[in-house]
Amino acid sequence: MVDPFKTPNFEVPAEMRDLANKSVEQAKRAFDTFMGATHDAATKAQGSTKTMQESATSAAAQAVGFAEQNVKAAFDHAQSLVAAKGLEDLMKLQADFMRNQLEAFQSQMKAMGSTTQNAVKPNKK
Repeated sequence: MVDPFKTPNFEVPAEMRDLANKSVEQAKRAFDTFMGATHDAATKAQGSTKTMQESATSAAAQAVGFAEQNVKAAFDHAQSLVAAKGLEDLMKLQADFMRNQLEAFQSQMKAMGSTTQNAVKPNKK
């Protein structure tokens, strides 16, 4: 008679264990590869974020510097207008101021464009 409380003797064939072991090893290697790629992507994203933050900070500082230059030029121009002796002096001062500000504006926009281009260039390290 068979004892109902006795566990039957069941043995997993060696081929099945080998196959299961190989499957687990393959899954582990695939997971390790995935995690390595994930870490690489996170590191690159962090580097890109840092570069963008540095570029934005640089562009903001540059813009503030340009604003200071422009305001100083306006105050200097106002002082020179006060010292003008007549309409002819006023017209010459105004023409000179406008020409100088146009040149400054062009130079500033060129510099800002260069800063922007450098910020969006792929980082080649």
